[in-house]
Amino acid sequence: MPKHEFSVDMSCEGCANAVTRVLNKLGGVDFEIDLPSKKVCIESEHSTDTLLETLKKTGKTVSYLGPK
Repeated sequence: MPKHEFSVDMSCEGCANAVTRVLNKLGGVDFEIDLPSKKVCIESEHSTDTLLETLKKTGKTVSYLGPK
């Protein structure tokens, strides 16, 4: 499965939990959250746009960094 890296403006554990919540709801994803560097690496067959829209549901600023 392709891996994608996103920058998410997370400042605390609550922010990381919000990311976890929306990605688990989407399903079909394996992901790692790197809170100190504010990055989320997602392994999924979903399109980049779908992943981006899902991450934006957290209300955080999100940008796509590229394939990992």
